[in-house]
Amino acid sequence: MSNLIIVQGIVVALAFIIYRLFFRKKDALLPLPPGPKPLPILGNINDLPPPGVPEFQHWLPFKDKYGPVSSVNVLGQTMVILHDSDAVQELLEKTSLKTSARAQLFFASEMCGFAAFLPAMPYDDEFRQHRKYIHQQLGTKTLAARFSDIQDVESKRLLLRILNDPENLVEHIKAEASAIILKITYGYTIEPLNPDPLVKLIEDVMSNLSAAFVPMSWSVDIIPALRHLPDWFPGTVFKRTARKWKAINEAVVSTPYHFVRKQMELGIHQEESYVSGLIRSYGNEDGSGVSPEDMNIIQLTATSMYGGGADTTVSTLMTFIIAMIKFPDVQRKAQEEIDRVVGSGRLPGYEDRDNLPYTDAIAKEALRYFPVVPIGTAHKTEEELYFRGYRIPKDSYILPSIWWFLHDPKVYHDPEAFDPARYLEPRNEPDPLGDAFGYGRRVCPGRYLATESLYLTIARLIAAFTIERAVDDNGKPIDVEFKHSAGLVDHPHLFSYSIRPRNQKYANLVRKVERDHPWEESDAAHLKGDLIEEYKANCKALAKKEA
Repeated sequence: MSNLIIVQGIVVALAFIIYRLFFRKKDALLPLPPGPKPLPILGNINDLPPPGVPEFQHWLPFKDKYGPVSSVNVLGQTMVILHDSDAVQELLEKTSLKTSARAQLFFASEMCGFAAFLPAMPYDDEFRQHRKYIHQQLGTKTLAARFSDIQDVESKRLLLRILNDPENLVEHIKAEASAIILKITYGYTIEPLNPDPLVKLIEDVMSNLSAAFVPMSWSVDIIPALRHLPDWFPGTVFKRTARKWKAINEAVVSTPYHFVRKQMELGIHQEESYVSGLIRSYGNEDGSGVSPEDMNIIQLTATSMYGGGADTTVSTLMTFIIAMIKFPDVQRKAQEEIDRVVGSGRLPGYEDRDNLPYTDAIAKEALRYFPVVPIGTAHKTEEELYFRGYRIPKDSYILPSIWWFLHDPKVYHDPEAFDPARYLEPRNEPDPLGDAFGYGRRVCPGRYLATESLYLTIARLIAAFTIERAVDDNGKPIDVEFKHSAGLVDHPHLFSYSIRPRNQKYANLVRKVERDHPWEESDAAHLKGDLIEEYKANCKALAKKEA
């Protein structure tokens, strides 16, 4: 018997050796995708994006120099950059089970605590559970439509804010996006005319997340051992930054959730919200009875909801404003369509969307022209992959160049033109939403909510206002340009503009909003916590300064 076991062992060992030498060799020894020549030990550390340079702009020359699938390797960490939409379909869609993991960047995920938020979570059972909770409340167009009244009112209030104070357009856009998503998520009413502490808190979270999630941009992500250095050691400022950002993350998770719980306990939570709906599903009417596990998921998914929804809306609406200035014919065509279909006696609504195809296409074109996330959040491979004669090692980061996919002249005719007609008959160019909202099992769960809100806001801005170039002191029109920002999320830079009512009839329609939907008292006073008190004080000081 013992001899038989020995023989079997020898046979198995020989089989394994033969497999390694003759069958696996051709794949295991395949090269990485092409890229710049690495330095000894350090690899391509000098080929990473310099500080302040948008990632997509840095990687774009790689497409022409090394091909549509390229790579760099820094201290053993491989990053694969995709400038080929077919490669994205094959790697991130068809084989999504192997590529849906997230790059767990040590600074962002562990030190700052962003790994707890849905966009940054590993693809595991917990991730699927979080997606399930969001799907229960927002996963279909029908579910998202429950909140259409909130979007309707807040888009009208945006018009009123602009009419009363046209100089602060960007702040008004941020207020509308925040008012919608915070009302939907928490039933929370923001400060109507002044800075809101919860809005400012969450804006800081999103700004921090955008900076934290650029791969290899923090020294501790390149050399993890740096985390063990004492705080006084030179070059460890990242440790203080991480502690500060983690405290903000913890506050933004717990503060608004406990606001909802307290309102439900007192029986005064008037709005049906994402959080209150889930609390009732997993607990009691008064907010009690929710298990710690369910409470944690509700808190974290609610925070993720705000981040995705508000950032997409703000960036896309700012893109829309610049586009109306640079491409005035688009604005005129949309106004003609609205005048013909809706008339001038009311503002366009959801019910008009199917009859306003050109206006509806403007939102798509804004998402294509200036994608919110121009380089997709890095996916991570769960196992070694072999693709087009190349080897992609296990735990590689995959970076899809969304900006390029949406500006590829083989796909979009004259991609640098802002042209909503490209999606209509007879051209029927591809809908950009498939790229703009992510891939595979990582697709944005709030996309229905976002597209509904963008259509309504854009249609009403076009109907009520004329947006054009500002003029300087000599009466000369001021040109505007699309300027990109570094970080995960790309917001167009501030710009000069002129915005005014199209005519007195529309001005009267907008003023009527204040009578139909009076400003509501903010819920800010009901927020509790040490950090939120600091934000309240800062907002009061800012409001006093602006007064």
